[in-house]
Amino acid sequence: MAQSQVPPVPPPPPSKVAQPTPAKEKRKDAPSLMQLVRLAHEKGFSDIHLGVGKIPFFRNRGDMVRTDYPQTSETTFYGWMKEIFRDEDIRKFRAEFDFDGAAQYEFTRVRVNAFMSLRGPAMVLRLIPMKIKSLDDLGFPEVFKNLCIEHSQGLILVTGPTGSGKSTTIAAMIDYINRTQAKHVVTIEDPIEFVHRNHKSLINQREVGIHTTEFKRALRAVLREDPDVILIGEMRDQITVNTALQAAQTGHLVLGTLHTNSAVSTIERLLNIFDPTEQDVMRYQVAESLVAVLAQVLVQTTDGKRTAAQEIMVNTDTIKDWIQKGDIEEIEDIMPRSSYYGMQSMNQSLYQLYEYGKITEETALSASPNPNDMMMRLKGVNMA
Repeated sequence: MAQSQVPPVPPPPPSKVAQPTPAKEKRKDAPSLMQLVRLAHEKGFSDIHLGVGKIPFFRNRGDMVRTDYPQTSETTFYGWMKEIFRDEDIRKFRAEFDFDGAAQYEFTRVRVNAFMSLRGPAMVLRLIPMKIKSLDDLGFPEVFKNLCIEHSQGLILVTGPTGSGKSTTIAAMIDYINRTQAKHVVTIEDPIEFVHRNHKSLINQREVGIHTTEFKRALRAVLREDPDVILIGEMRDQITVNTALQAAQTGHLVLGTLHTNSAVSTIERLLNIFDPTEQDVMRYQVAESLVAVLAQVLVQTTDGKRTAAQEIMVNTDTIKDWIQKGDIEEIEDIMPRSSYYGMQSMNQSLYQLYEYGKITEETALSASPNPNDMMMRLKGVNMA
């Protein structure tokens, strides 16, 4: 008798309990520009880097810091620009591919440079503290105060590479004048960075593009504005240098900046702006007008912050003679031996920071313009 076949057991129905799926990584939405500026301010970052097709970056004590925000779209980028710029400013940027400006929040100011790059529009925002640090806050030598008090006319230049704190130094010097002397200070800035309140002095700050149509126009007008102190900003061309020298020779104290790394290179840069046929005349004018060159660089401190190391040249009769003769390189040998006048070489400044435990030996060597001399100084300390 045939046995009946047992039908196969059907597979169990699928479970109604949902299986866990891998968690998707949450992506941040694009922030507003104010949110980015506030975050940078709270974290103590110095700069914000933004650009179409790129994620936002911050700069923290010299190092670039990535964020986890999404890549910036063109819509987002121009939305950021609209937060701080007028429509006409944005139209100007679209037409000229460059734009400098500034904006103020309740908690900080920002200096902005917008530019066109390979991947599209971009901009860098430099955060500027609302409170101006004093010369004492910055820990600068007493010679900085002396220069502000003892000289009612002449040219003081603060020099250094981009991001070396030149604007902070000049703001501190103007603030010192403002709090100690009854002067009229006129600034021509592109854009205005630190905002000064009147104390003992009257301060008028003018921004190119807002308070004057052209930098050259403001320069021509400044001598008719009854100033005692003039901040010109960067010595960018012959017109700027000529105006600064003319003002310095006619009873005004003029402060300016240059992107140079030393006193010698600063004087050479000033002279090289002019034709060789004009060099003799310009050497005499620079020698007669120059008060001091303060060249600085920011270095990493042992506590993770940054501080300024400075080469200080004060224009004594001896240095004036060397400038007039064209023997400018001789100045390098004079500065280290002229501490009586408040002068110092960059190596002396770096070595002092090392002695005080503010910077490491490696930092002193890497920032030194003359590593061999610095090595000898450091060896002397080690052998003592």
